[in-house]
Amino acid sequence: MISITETIAVPRPRERVWEVISSPADVVSCIAGAELGEAHEDGSFDGTLMVKFGAVRVRFGARVHLDLDEAEFEGRLTARGKDGQAATRFTADASFRVIEDGSASKVVMDGEIQLTGKLTSLIEAGAGVVVSRMTRDFSARLIELCAAPAAPAAPVAPAPTRPTTLTARIRALWAALWRWRSERSSQGGTA
Repeated sequence: MISITETIAVPRPRERVWEVISSPADVVSCIAGAELGEAHEDGSFDGTLMVKFGAVRVRFGARVHLDLDEAEFEGRLTARGKDGQAATRFTADASFRVIEDGSASKVVMDGEIQLTGKLTSLIEAGAGVVVSRMTRDFSARLIELCAAPAAPAAPVAPAPTRPTTLTARIRALWAALWRWRSERSSQGGTA
């Protein structure tokens, strides 16, 4: 099992940080190698994440569920999936919240990933380095994104070309999910 506990200090007001961290599109834009896939009627969506463990690159596909509690500035993400060769399966549960810290904010994230299959020992052995690198990259991009002014709502655009880095793919994944949820909400559906 891989456990993740991170706190990211963001020098912006809580409302702005929540606006970004609750937007799947924005979050995906902060994670290299991630992309959004098809959205499903139950509110879940497909996603992929390419991760490099030493010399080995592993592409994971998952069905992802995202639940947001806007009043409490909290969210929960659950995912279930497998690698591209179906040699390793995983389940992931994570929670996140935005805490006010004076005129700044903190994003607190806790999660666990359980693995089964052929690549489990390789992935678990490299998880510390990978999580550290991904957290550093995610944090830097999140701070940058929160510093930018909020963008006005835009109509849903066609899917962009496929990003090549892990950060770009995750950013694209969150972006597509957020657009889908926003469109569904504006049409009277549940998000």
